[in-house]
Amino acid sequence: MPARSSYDYAVLRVVPRVERGEFINVGVLVYCAERGFLGARVELDERRLAALAPDLDPAPIRRYLDALVRVTEGDGPLRGLAPAKRFDWLVSPRSTVVQTSSVHCGLCADPEEALEHLMDALVRQRTA
Repeated sequence: MPARSSYDYAVLRVVPRVERGEFINVGVLVYCAERGFLGARVELDERRLAALAPDLDPAPIRRYLDALVRVTEGDGPLRGLAPAKRFDWLVSPRSTVVQTSSVHCGLCADPEEALEHLMDALVRQRTA
């Protein structure tokens, strides 16, 4: 069995009306210092978003989420920062339409697999 490493993660959420606190999970950020891994997955379910906020245009939200993924990849204005600093910036509290959960931790043999597992568990809808 491969050695396991600790990682931190946060869930990306869309909060259409910040004052109401209702949200849908749309992605996950994972940072594993030991493996030098910083990654994100995003899947915006526009039907779920429309059910929660029918008047909200998903296009700007999708652009913002795509920009967050690019930050994890080391692109954009934060490209000179180390992965740990980019993760800290990504999970900083915001009172905007796109927010992150609190940071949680876990153990994994492969941070990429952990990212996919978290997407399945926390973002993707299961169909019966």
